[in-house]
Amino acid sequence: MLSFTEAQVLAWITPLVWPFLRALALFTALPVLGTRAVPTRVRIALAAFIAIAAQPSLPPIAAVPLDSPLALLLVIQQLVIGLSLGFAVRLVFAAVEFAGEIIGLQMGLNFAGFFDPISAATATASSRFFGTVVAWLFIVANGHLLVIAALVHSFTAFPVAPEPLAFLHQVQPQRWGAEIFSTGLWIALPLITMLLFVNLVLGAISRVAPQINIFAIGFPVTLGVGLLGLLLTLPAMSAPFTMTLERLLEQFR
Repeated sequence: MLSFTEAQVLAWITPLVWPFLRALALFTALPVLGTRAVPTRVRIALAAFIAIAAQPSLPPIAAVPLDSPLALLLVIQQLVIGLSLGFAVRLVFAAVEFAGEIIGLQMGLNFAGFFDPISAATATASSRFFGTVVAWLFIVANGHLLVIAALVHSFTAFPVAPEPLAFLHQVQPQRWGAEIFSTGLWIALPLITMLLFVNLVLGAISRVAPQINIFAIGFPVTLGVGLLGLLLTLPAMSAPFTMTLERLLEQFR
């Protein structure tokens, strides 16, 4: 008859439970895989698979009784780090969608707003298009592998310890919000410059030929030039997206 002591069972469970909680918190806040379209069972299975597969790369973790107050602090630490990692990736997506909002405002597409059932918010056509493109880019550019690698390295940079707020004090994720505006403006700057030049030309035409109804021709011209510029600048989106993603994930290595 086989018999196991409590210490043996705890030694088997400890290397799995903390990586599982951190990975599960990551998939809760991660774009693409953390949306409502992905079932909860799939997220739990992915978190368990990563926790098992990453065992050879993880540092030793001390066994802690799961019914102790220290275990509660460790749970809070794993949730904070996992949610912060997913929040960092979501900021990159928000920056690209912010660029779409700015471009749509200059093109006049912000009138075409609709309800997005995935994010449960109202989104414009240009912002939703940029969000879909960056979601495909995230998978094609192996962004999900970068996130998983950052998750595994986070156990070395931020080991399992009873200090849930030490991570926030060291990394200070509240400062990452500036990446939305800087990266969004960086992506939208070429099209903003192009549309500004178009508006200047239309303004000059309205002064030279007042009989032309500039409001009748201004919208289709601005929309056409904006769509053409969007087609030309769309392949260059991968560079700022990848650089911003790697810069934020570097905080966890």
